[in-house]
Amino acid sequence: MSESLNLDWGNLPFSYIKTDYNIRCYNRNGEWGQLESTSSERIDLHMASISLHYGQQAFEGLKAFRGKDNKIRLFRWEENAKRMQSSADGILMPQVPTEMFKEAVFKAIEMNEKFVPPYGSGASLYIRPLLIGSGFGVGVRPADEYLFVVFVSPVGPYFKEGFKPVKMLLVHNYDRAAPLGTGNIKVGGNYAAGLVAMKMAKEKGFANVIFLDSKEKKYIDECGPANFFGIKENTYITPKSPSILPSITNKSIEQIAKSLGLNVERRKVPLEELESFEEVGACGTAAVISPIGKIVDNLTQKEYVYSTDGNPGKTSTKLYETLLAIQNGDLPDEFGWVTIVE
Repeated sequence: MSESLNLDWGNLPFSYIKTDYNIRCYNRNGEWGQLESTSSERIDLHMASISLHYGQQAFEGLKAFRGKDNKIRLFRWEENAKRMQSSADGILMPQVPTEMFKEAVFKAIEMNEKFVPPYGSGASLYIRPLLIGSGFGVGVRPADEYLFVVFVSPVGPYFKEGFKPVKMLLVHNYDRAAPLGTGNIKVGGNYAAGLVAMKMAKEKGFANVIFLDSKEKKYIDECGPANFFGIKENTYITPKSPSILPSITNKSIEQIAKSLGLNVERRKVPLEELESFEEVGACGTAAVISPIGKIVDNLTQKEYVYSTDGNPGKTSTKLYETLLAIQNGDLPDEFGWVTIVE
């Protein structure tokens, strides 16, 4: 049981914590082998591995939650399997079959069951599937061998503030991804491209950055490692862009918003529209929902303020609480999103 571990469940960072096992499988000669479990945290890679030199690498992030009934609930794993398959197609890696993805994820949870945080702690078990081109070479080409790994770690909130409004820095002179590039798939290069901007923002006291579209610099694109949303006039609005990663959390919030009577719009969001939003936030698997209290434009120094009392907006709070209640089993899962891990 979780209680036997010497972990401060209520104060966990969003960071890697060693667990007992991870699951692995190789693709050689175009065929997937058998899933294997190991307690090793290391991967033996050739120094000329294609993943290290040419970026053939994709990953996913999903969460499992322990409910009041002590059952472990996994949130929308099928969507993560589909997105990893899309990422694999985008950089010429073999797809991980859906059933193999499921078996590896469930096995990783079951073998590390004691690391699933207790109900009410505010923590969850983060699951990281990883797919890399483990084959080697020095020419630019797809690898001839691939490795699929699933490891887990108990985590707390992504932003240290938790569900409290954060400050974001809007940047004009950095791009996360190009419109016809890899922005719509979950590969490491997109995150590496944002590191300099994120470091600058954090050094200035901001939680993260907001990127504009890289083509015209007129529209809101992504919130660092998460999707952006704004709320006004009973409408949930989130950007539509070819360079945005399709967030499973964002898609879920859109459906919750509709069920709560909000209108939902996925469209281009002009920079000027920031002035008219009543609430704004970032959303994703890691962050869930992070309310944004203030955005500062790094070019003009213009400030957009959404919270003056340090509290999140009422609509963001309702969306956040509803999503968490479904994930934890405190509300009926009317959308069919949750799978019990037996």
